[in-house]
Amino acid sequence: MGRGRAKAKQTKVARELKYSTPHTDFEALQRELSNQSPAGGNGEDRVDEDDFEDDDYRR
Repeated sequence: MGRGRAKAKQTKVARELKYSTPHTDFEALQRELSNQSPAGGNGEDRVDEDDFEDDDYRR
């Protein structure tokens, strides 16, 4: 019991998300996308900690 109200609310929220048109700040998006990394590179030379997680298992 009670599933009907929960499902109706989920349907309402999903419909609002599907058909709403949120405000997009294109100027802020452009600023964010145009920022370069401090080194000026594309980030490929960056080392992640995740790269070293499986090193113990490969030896």
